[in-house]
Amino acid sequence: MISWMQKHNRYLVWTIWIATIAFIGAGFVGWGSYKFGAGAGSVAKVGNIEIKQSKLNMVYSNLYNQYNQMLQGQLDEKKAKEMGLVQQAFASIATQAKLLNYAKEMGVIVSDEEVAHTLESIKGFQNKEGVFDKKVYEMYLKSQRLKAKTFEDTLREELTITKLLDLLHVPALPLETETIGAAVNIADKIGYTVLTPDDVNITEDDTALKTFWEAHKEDFKTPKTYTLAIVWTDSKDTPVTEDEIKSFYEMNSFNYTDGEGKRLSLADAKTQVTKDLKLKKTKKRAQKAYIAFKKGSRKNDEMLIMPLGYPKLSKEVWDEIEQKNEGEILKPKVVGDRYATVKVVKAEAPKTMTFAQAKPQVETLYRAQERKKALFTLAEETLKTIDKSHQKTTDFMRLDHFDNLDKLNSQESLQFLQKLFTSSKEKGIISVSNKVVVYTLMAQKLLPVDENQTQVLNQTVDTTKRRVFERNFIKTLDEKYPTEVYMGGLTN
Repeated sequence: MISWMQKHNRYLVWTIWIATIAFIGAGFVGWGSYKFGAGAGSVAKVGNIEIKQSKLNMVYSNLYNQYNQMLQGQLDEKKAKEMGLVQQAFASIATQAKLLNYAKEMGVIVSDEEVAHTLESIKGFQNKEGVFDKKVYEMYLKSQRLKAKTFEDTLREELTITKLLDLLHVPALPLETETIGAAVNIADKIGYTVLTPDDVNITEDDTALKTFWEAHKEDFKTPKTYTLAIVWTDSKDTPVTEDEIKSFYEMNSFNYTDGEGKRLSLADAKTQVTKDLKLKKTKKRAQKAYIAFKKGSRKNDEMLIMPLGYPKLSKEVWDEIEQKNEGEILKPKVVGDRYATVKVVKAEAPKTMTFAQAKPQVETLYRAQERKKALFTLAEETLKTIDKSHQKTTDFMRLDHFDNLDKLNSQESLQFLQKLFTSSKEKGIISVSNKVVVYTLMAQKLLPVDENQTQVLNQTVDTTKRRVFERNFIKTLDEKYPTEVYMGGLTN
């Protein structure tokens, strides 16, 4: 998914840019950040539009957040740099600017009323009754260090681009729908045999396993291991009052939302609010413990030997440990409901396992490899006689209408059909999961388009046309509105 987005980023700009609204509606999750420099001027010019550094910061934050969610919170600045997120953010803004240039040239405008309506419709800014809450909006702007004008100008630009693309969009034509429908409604009837790992036998001994291990032993290594001295600063006993909890919630309420992005009440969020407040009040005590530990006047609470990534510590802590040398100390990090101050005492690099250490893993991989080989050998023999041998027969099948094949579940049957309908072979071998299907095509026919399919087919045509149009439209705008970059590192 990520590699696909990176490759097609320039054509998905409106999806990425409009994510500003989407992420706010999803509940104000944490944003990434990137320091582009101290100045607040322009970083580039596209056509007649100057690209401000503040906008680059905002789009980078949104993009960082998208990837961080897809990676389940495991993205850091190092990975973001490797993925080229700054360049992706700039490419998004540059493409957006080209669209805005064209929209201005074509006279597309968005009224103040439309901006206000969009702002009021963002769930994250609404109260329990679904009404816009100006106080929450202002607290959000303050927390993100944004001016209302900057945010609302962003909404206006998003709406302008949406209007432009809607005006240029041509819906599905009847002939296009019929053509796609014909492709979708091809039905196949096949004879088939499903072979599973149970259909083959393999033999193994230490000689074969050792030979396999010798050829792959560099793949079998012990994990990197750390000896760590840890000072814990617990927050559970940190005193907090009801007034403090209420005040903390009011200042940070936009961080506490349900699955639909609606703000939780204090009663519903109180457990997490209390935990966060206790951690905040404990931070100074954790920093003092860190200073004392660093000076040698405080001893560690634990000395542990752990493999890299061991769950006793958070991923954030392990990521920082990896960047430290022996003898260095990490500043306090939150782990659960306490702070961990960690000293890297010793780091042992991965070592190649002995055969005895690696044997359980070797056995698993060896068996899987040998079973796969044996299964395909059996499949090739079966294919030679499939026209004459006893086999199962299906009814006419389509991708959206089929019965499960013998020995395959619904997902496996669908995977088989997807591969079958993209194959030009009348008979062949298709692997599905750890199984193999040997098939021969017995008959094929074109079924009439079901009226219930019309909406889906129209959506398919619309999506296909939109993608082709957008790709060629952006190419035209690239030539029409040249980009002048004032700052290094924004383009590849």
